[in-house]
Amino acid sequence: MIIRLKQILSGAYLRNVGWMASAEIANRIIRLLSTIVLARMFSPQDYGLMAVIYTISDFFQVFTLRGGVGSKIIQADEKDLTVICNTAYWLNWIVCGSLFMIQCAIAVLLPYFSYDPHLTLPLCLLGLSYLAYPLFVMPLILIERENRFKSAAVCNVVTSLVTTVLTTTFVLLGMGIWAIVWSMLLMTPVWIILTRKFHPWRPPLRFSLERWREVLGFGSNLLVNDLLNRVRSNIDYVIVGKYLGIEALGLYYFAFNGGSGITLSILNTFMSPLYPYICAAKNDYGQFKQRYFSSLKKVSIILVPIILLQVSLAPIYVPIIFGEKWTPAIPVLILICLSVIPRIYSWAASLLLNAIDKTQISLYISLTSTTVFIISILAVVQNGIIWVAAAVFLNSLIVSSVAIFWTHRFALRKQNFVNAIEIIQ
Repeated sequence: MIIRLKQILSGAYLRNVGWMASAEIANRIIRLLSTIVLARMFSPQDYGLMAVIYTISDFFQVFTLRGGVGSKIIQADEKDLTVICNTAYWLNWIVCGSLFMIQCAIAVLLPYFSYDPHLTLPLCLLGLSYLAYPLFVMPLILIERENRFKSAAVCNVVTSLVTTVLTTTFVLLGMGIWAIVWSMLLMTPVWIILTRKFHPWRPPLRFSLERWREVLGFGSNLLVNDLLNRVRSNIDYVIVGKYLGIEALGLYYFAFNGGSGITLSILNTFMSPLYPYICAAKNDYGQFKQRYFSSLKKVSIILVPIILLQVSLAPIYVPIIFGEKWTPAIPVLILICLSVIPRIYSWAASLLLNAIDKTQISLYISLTSTTVFIISILAVVQNGIIWVAAAVFLNSLIVSSVAIFWTHRFALRKQNFVNAIEIIQ
């Protein structure tokens, strides 16, 4: 049994996961102090305002092209890499400049949607961070393409350390939500310095959008898919804040941050190396299928017990670590944690479709699940945040199960796989 477990936990994929897992463990240890400080010093009202800032920031980061275009860079042949990287770099500048202006416009309009007027200036300043994205996103993607997850892990740990130290310091100084804003802004120069250190890629001096249709053609479906994923991840915050108020949003957001925030970060540890790992075997059906299922098995063996342990201990650790005022959020936290288990397999299935260039199918699945999700949240929100959390869990369980079953039957049927790869080549 021990020998078998060692075999399961061996291989290139697990080495990359090992680096990412080490980084995530370090990140969680680093962030624990910050999370405790925020929970103890912030009221549910403050947490609600923080949720608005993080929700808008998270939503807008989809458009920085790291996801869709980044996947194209990872998948691209070596001979096309320079052209695709140069085009992606300049496209990022165009997009990120637009994002800055759009976020400022939204920040000005927020008070008209019943949100705190004091959020306008923080959100405008936070938009400046988008102007730094093109300088570090490209080398970070190339590091992942080369399966150098040790370097990616170092970048993640160092930036997490800097951000957490700054956030904790600013909160203790009584800066309120400005502690979040300034720590996020000051993090971007650290990303630039680290990625320049770990990868030799430098921005091109000549403006070029050569083959931009190809780059955006591949990335557009993934971009919309990522956008739908972010909508699905954040629309419940918007609905809860609108219908139940900022304080209820604070409790709900805390449940996510103290619950699925931990498990999703661990899940990301496994999923980040999975895509380049299976893409490297896309010319061999047998090896591709073996890599996919063996990786999924490893994720399940490690992550599912962690989630179940967290769920069972939630009533104990929440009041002790974060304070008694967060006890009403425990049932929500438990439901949200359980909803992560189906997401393990739906996330992997989405990467499977992307690897064989069936991004349009992934998009259709995401569009359907997002629509069902929004309708179900709107149907129960007036009953309170526990009902919203139950809707999140049931959507994750039922909709994801159908999508996963269909995706595996389609993408892993040998003839479909072979036809897809022939089209890519």
